[in-house]
Amino acid sequence: MFKLSKTSRTRINCIEPILIDIIEEAIQTSPVDFGIPRDGGLRTADRQAALFAQGRTTPGAIITYTDGVNKKSYHQSGKAFDIYAYVDGKASWDVNHLTVIAVHIKAVAWYKFGIKLTWGGSWKRFKDYPHFQLD
Repeated sequence: MFKLSKTSRTRINCIEPILIDIIEEAIQTSPVDFGIPRDGGLRTADRQAALFAQGRTTPGAIITYTDGVNKKSYHQSGKAFDIYAYVDGKASWDVNHLTVIAVHIKAVAWYKFGIKLTWGGSWKRFKDYPHFQLD
């Protein structure tokens, strides 16, 4: 049985309460431990714009297609969260781990709460394996 760290809890404290409930329930029975990354919860428009700039006007890989102004992220309204797998004492972005966790989180959301979550790993254009959002 796993539980969220204090840091992960802080990172989601401003998202929709039902998402927090889903995360808290899912972590307890997850087959793989997970946590919430730095920008995995609520984001300001400025922070979303900075993430959008990555891979375009600042160094790094492109990680989002929402600029925070013309196209807003679900993170800006508290209707999304991101995760990472926690394996062997460190954060992992391994697709296999994230997929196992995603199947579990979606099942908990649906069977325990009646909530259908959209998982970024099922998107056709841009696979965002750590991402979940309310439909």
